[in-house]
Amino acid sequence: MATHHKFSATRTAHVYTIGNPGKHIKKVWIVTHGYGQLASRFIHRFEQLDDGETLIIAPEGLSRFYWGGFTGEVVSSWMTKGNRLDEIADFSNYMQQVYDSFIPQLNENITINLLGFSQGCATQVRWILREFPYFHNLIMWSGSIPEDIPYHEKKEYWNNKQLYFAYGTQDPFLTEKRVKWSHDTIKEKELTCQTYTFDGKHEVDKAALKDFVAKFLG
Repeated sequence: MATHHKFSATRTAHVYTIGNPGKHIKKVWIVTHGYGQLASRFIHRFEQLDDGETLIIAPEGLSRFYWGGFTGEVVSSWMTKGNRLDEIADFSNYMQQVYDSFIPQLNENITINLLGFSQGCATQVRWILREFPYFHNLIMWSGSIPEDIPYHEKKEYWNNKQLYFAYGTQDPFLTEKRVKWSHDTIKEKELTCQTYTFDGKHEVDKAALKDFVAKFLG
């Protein structure tokens, strides 16, 4: 009979940034990519935010695999359903290390924006509700919140934070039924969330991101 053992092992994580950390930074974005992507490419969607006073941080998922076979492109993921609680703990610890490494280097009055794309939405929310980092805005782009978390137990934590649900009207993964489910889930969890839609598919569209920032974040 096989016996299962668990050990904590050190992993080498890869994080990409645009902008230089320092007290001159007034806004920071921590952005998490979706399933089967790489942070090194995903971060370029946010280049337009680089105004000399903004820092963009893109951690890369710890699980790598070949896309489309044994010799396909190497991509990454945040978690699977296998040993999911261990994977959630691992990426949450990783996200917190990234946060703790960069945020103390920045201005005390900084605005912190968290954006999760697709699978990265659940990544952000699960990290947030394990570690409770200080932030201002959470943007769930082309994704939804995990439904298995008792948000109401930490309702006061959300009082001074703004949530946004953004998606493309041509997104094949966000059907009308799925969008309704997301809205219903947000309402059921007693969260306040503003919705932003754009004419696009399952992606962080650069033009849409620019428009979103202008409309909601100034």
